[in-house]
Amino acid sequence: MAVSDLHIAYDENRALVEKMRPDSDEDWLIVAGDIAEKAADVEWALRLLSERFAKVIWTPGNHELWTHPRDPCALRGEERYRYLVDRCRALGVLTPEDPYPVWEGEGGTVAVAPLFVLYDYSFMAPGATTKADSLRIAEEAGVVCTDEFVLHPDPHPGRDAWCAARVRESERRLSALDPSLRTVLVNHYPLVREPTRVLRYPEFAQWCGTELTANWHLRFRAAAVVYGHLHIPRTTWHDGVRFEEVSIGYPREWRQRSPQPLLREVLPTTAPGEPRDDRNGRSGRSDSFP
Repeated sequence: MAVSDLHIAYDENRALVEKMRPDSDEDWLIVAGDIAEKAADVEWALRLLSERFAKVIWTPGNHELWTHPRDPCALRGEERYRYLVDRCRALGVLTPEDPYPVWEGEGGTVAVAPLFVLYDYSFMAPGATTKADSLRIAEEAGVVCTDEFVLHPDPHPGRDAWCAARVRESERRLSALDPSLRTVLVNHYPLVREPTRVLRYPEFAQWCGTELTANWHLRFRAAAVVYGHLHIPRTTWHDGVRFEEVSIGYPREWRQRSPQPLLREVLPTTAPGEPRDDRNGRSGRSDSFP
């Protein structure tokens, strides 16, 4: 199962997390980032979920990496990320720094690969030809991501440089996998640009991923790709590969949707047009969005 963008600073969202439970003792849970801005809140949620699910796999979103002015944990950039990795390991939660776990269940054997790949502004705003152009166009449109003020890339010279370093590390590890093994690729941001085409403000796409990962779903034999960040939960298909956006989002967003599952099933996989398993609230159970 998978979920992202829990945003538990909102009491309504914290209550949703408290309702999350597996369907069986063998269920794994992927948490694809944006649990909260404060380190203690991230730890609270992962502790709760790790006590309920057989295995929890986490990858950070941008919000976990913020240095929030009201967070007692004032670490920045790489140091903050490494601190969160250490807290996850103390809870038994797997991170992008750990060996990729192998799922052996219905549908075959699959490596679940949590990735920490940032963005590099290459999903440029319409009409832009450079990063500077793209940022200027966004600012003129009144669309500036909060990351620009509170997501510090230290010790890297910029978020795009940090992204490049993470892409190299992720490529190295994915390339070392057994070439006969299929994968579930997990990243907070979509690995391809196409899902961002439906954004209400297209200028925001530059904070949503990198062109450097555009072929990873094919290159690394993805059975499915899991992501969040856009707050547009849906299933799409790219080159025959299933992409699952598993965001919950802010209360003002999920209240407007029809009832949906809190958790999205990732494995076993389905083919395009095949019906999905209606578990975790799709039939109106209590563990669904109101």
